[in-house]
Amino acid sequence: MNTQQTLEGLSYSALESVLETAGVNPVHAKPVFSAVQRQLVGDDLDTAEGLLPPVQRWLSSERAVPTAGIQLVDETPSADGFTRKYLLRMEDGAEVESVQMGFPGRFTACLSSQVGCAMGCVFCATGQMGFSRNLTAGEMVAQAHHVERELRRTNPGERLRNIVMMGMGEPLHNFEPTMEALGILTDNRGLNIGPARVAISTVGYIPGIQQLARHPKRYSLAVSLHGASDEERGKLIPINKRWPLSELIEACREYSAIKRARVFFAWTLIRGVNDSDDHARRLAELLKGMDAHVNLIPLNATEGFDGQAPDESRVRAFQQMIQDAGLPSTVRQRRGIDVNAGCGQLKAKRVRG
Repeated sequence: MNTQQTLEGLSYSALESVLETAGVNPVHAKPVFSAVQRQLVGDDLDTAEGLLPPVQRWLSSERAVPTAGIQLVDETPSADGFTRKYLLRMEDGAEVESVQMGFPGRFTACLSSQVGCAMGCVFCATGQMGFSRNLTAGEMVAQAHHVERELRRTNPGERLRNIVMMGMGEPLHNFEPTMEALGILTDNRGLNIGPARVAISTVGYIPGIQQLARHPKRYSLAVSLHGASDEERGKLIPINKRWPLSELIEACREYSAIKRARVFFAWTLIRGVNDSDDHARRLAELLKGMDAHVNLIPLNATEGFDGQAPDESRVRAFQQMIQDAGLPSTVRQRRGIDVNAGCGQLKAKRVRG
């Protein structure tokens, strides 16, 4: 893994500092940042617009590493016509998956924050991989850049509108690099993705939730719940033993109060496990009084877990019960299931036809 900081992973202020340290007037940060973060010239910085000789000389030196050097290993389009999964290889050989999804005017990139995951959720393919390492800010930004380049190539006039940190890994377990990456991606001098269009998913890593509540930018928080008691949730999400449900809900209420923002809860519906009327009642009671929204996700199949999704009628009955209790709810659209690009299905491997 290249230990040098890449230009892709530098915020605007960090780039100014790097230039100043190198003896280059920091006023040149603007064209360099634009070249890397808006023009997306990659390693072809010679083609960038507006770079003056002092910057060109600095860029040609060994001190300036333009990109994280990720490579496309495999690209798999879904039959749904909306979803495309990318298997990307980092410079050290580690591989992660990213997903492009959406439709005209509303394209989203689902990004990974780690190689594997340490949280060990039993129904999640990434959790079944185990944990290898954290991704750098530059490696996360590079994933978004890859999706944006593909959009420009295949859908002229379209651009990336939303970011969801719901790919491989627990983003709040890799907090600082994730915040650095999102700061770059939301900078209006770069891709200019509004913070309100960024969602960060967590399985309930409470220290990260507490940090996020005090972070200056207001990103959406999405919490994987899946159980309304410690016993039920602990069977699906092992870290519930370290951070039990009562502490998680308290942290979510604190986040909502500090940010004055709604918290989104994901509930993966598993037939015979957490899809009964009683589960719906207890879920509604658990979130009573909180500004909350529940995203219901019928289980997506993975090789390491033999559970099944409920019938559609059961999904709708569950949703109706929590809505009747005053809890807003949406059934998540199942995108890219045929190519294992759905929630919980990402696992860095090539899909062979």
